[in-house]
Amino acid sequence: MKKLFFKQLLGISFATTFIATTSFADSTPQPTQSAVPQIILSAPSVNAKAYVIMDADTGTIIAQKNANKRLPPASLTKMMTLYLATGALQNGQINLDDKVRISKKAWSQSGSRMFIKEGSLVPVEDLLQGIIVASGNDSCVALAEYIAGNENTFTKMMNETADALGMKDSHFIDSTGLPNKAHYTTAHDLSLLAQALVNHYPDYYNKGWYKEKWFTWNKIKQNNRNRLLWRDPSVDGIKTGHTNEAGFCLVSSAKRNGMRLISVLLDAPTDMARATESEALLNYGFRFYTTQKLFSANQTIATPRVWLGTQNNIKLGLNQDLYVTVPKGQYAHLKASMDLISTSLQAPITQGQVYGKVKVTLNGETIETAPLVALESDAQGSFLSRLSDHMMMFFGNIRHQA
Repeated sequence: MKKLFFKQLLGISFATTFIATTSFADSTPQPTQSAVPQIILSAPSVNAKAYVIMDADTGTIIAQKNANKRLPPASLTKMMTLYLATGALQNGQINLDDKVRISKKAWSQSGSRMFIKEGSLVPVEDLLQGIIVASGNDSCVALAEYIAGNENTFTKMMNETADALGMKDSHFIDSTGLPNKAHYTTAHDLSLLAQALVNHYPDYYNKGWYKEKWFTWNKIKQNNRNRLLWRDPSVDGIKTGHTNEAGFCLVSSAKRNGMRLISVLLDAPTDMARATESEALLNYGFRFYTTQKLFSANQTIATPRVWLGTQNNIKLGLNQDLYVTVPKGQYAHLKASMDLISTSLQAPITQGQVYGKVKVTLNGETIETAPLVALESDAQGSFLSRLSDHMMMFFGNIRHQA
């Protein structure tokens, strides 16, 4: 495998006012650097059984405690119900203004409720708000039945989706999160689910549903139990949960200066504690870390020689934006390198096919990799051009061996 260090890449410059490292060729403003190294403190001590702070763009775990410990999620389960419902909306399987007839099973749910009536017709959008704001078990079951026919089938969908998202330590028994020993998840798995909820369906997440403070149905006004919505304007979701078994739980998301963090807190002792501790985690992440976009999707970042084709070089890049999360003050120490799958790329070249990888390191440690793909296709050249290339490759190998 041939390694080529980028001497000049399109995108953001790693150069600083006092250190010149790998330079990016455009005028994108640089992160403010200080000559005094920034001290990265340890994550705050948190009064909860488990937590995770994740960067939503990169998936980087900034800090964690008992991240993979299986715990009851209580109403955080409803995030999966909402994820499946949003996917059904995205795929056109259901619509926001669809009227859902409420079954006896949905109406008779215990615990937190939206207070929908048996036999009534309720729009999908109102059921979603009933789940998000009021944490309605009744609205969860109604929506699960509408999407899958019954809650049991919907629960199978939940577990299949968890597997697809990489939630390896999660198992769901119902759509609501009522206590059951076989119903569990982890802080890390919930961070993956929250990341998917935000990033896979941004049009729906950005509607503002998850930051609504109040919801009224059947003349009953209920408040969102996420206290951070009142404390911090950068917080725009996501879900609270509480049972005696699970304690007080909160998955929160906040965006400041273009950086989005997800905080997952499980089994705090009180309602106030889950908000205060979650706020401390978010503040820690924003204060000591930064997210930078290094490359854009479909941006040409390498043009290696290609043999036996119709052109001499091929454009390589990434099929999606590449972000990295690093401690503040460490941006200048990032380096990017490229590994090609072959020392001599040969046509035909297929657009979208992987021909190597980009590796980003910080102080010698790899922090991110991404597949390097062809941004264009190149068919085989004519007989004469291929013959010429074969001769050049042959004599080039002789010189190399000599």
